[in-house]
Amino acid sequence: MNSKYRSTMLAALLPILLVAGCATAPGQSTAPTVPSARYVALGSSFAAGPGVTVSADNPATRCTRSKDNYAHQLARLRQLDLVDVSCGGATTAHLLGPWKELAPQLDALTPDTALVTITIGGNDVSYVGYLFVESCKGAEDRPALAKAFAMCKAMTARQPSFPAPAVPTDADWSKLAADLDRIAAEARRRAPQARIVFVDYVTLLPSGAPCPQVPLSGQALATAQATADRLARLTASVAKHNGADVLRASTLSRGHDACAAQPWSNGFVARPGVDPFTPYHPNLAGMTAIATALDRILGR
Repeated sequence: MNSKYRSTMLAALLPILLVAGCATAPGQSTAPTVPSARYVALGSSFAAGPGVTVSADNPATRCTRSKDNYAHQLARLRQLDLVDVSCGGATTAHLLGPWKELAPQLDALTPDTALVTITIGGNDVSYVGYLFVESCKGAEDRPALAKAFAMCKAMTARQPSFPAPAVPTDADWSKLAADLDRIAAEARRRAPQARIVFVDYVTLLPSGAPCPQVPLSGQALATAQATADRLARLTASVAKHNGADVLRASTLSRGHDACAAQPWSNGFVARPGVDPFTPYHPNLAGMTAIATALDRILGR
């Protein structure tokens, strides 16, 4: 396949996993958020929740925010006043600056904001874009994946001139680290009383061999997993450096990857009966798990 193919696009949690999955910064307030407190959700599609139940926006927007993404579920659990500006396709640049008709996501923060969650960075290092390209290669000559390959051809037809995502370089990672630091510092400046929680990316990929839902070569699987692992480490490091909390969704979702019996994310190929479906993104169970974990760490 030509390399131009790319993407444009619960069970209860055990307390021990919650402890392992979240670190609380010593400098932050641990006071519980009260009902009606202002909560601002920032981030990319892993926060927005494309394909998870129904749209939160009427009419629906290109940001593909779900009414059941983790922010909306958490807001309902705690009766918070949610401002959800997460958006599918967003990079750190779109939190820091405008994106076509959209204002910078950080503009949603105000001095009275009590809680901020941030899930960002994957698009900066072409994490899901790389998964799409390599999965399209894996689907090309497999009759059982004809529907998935047709999706690849349709995406290429819509965006024929886009280059294939490359494996991130050290310079890409350095820029992402600097941008995440800027986001954390700006969030603290604009919302000085807020509790800031970075929520990293759910685990998409199996620790062993690929499954029919994840048609990757062994090399592509290892490359993508290395990107996911480095992104998780960087997110935790930035949170710690800036006095923010981190919810390690990557840790909480281990054993619930796209190949697992009880997945918290979709693979590239839909399981029978799964609809709606957004490849390589969290599903409803994953969003519910994150909301439940956030609710517990915020206290009552």
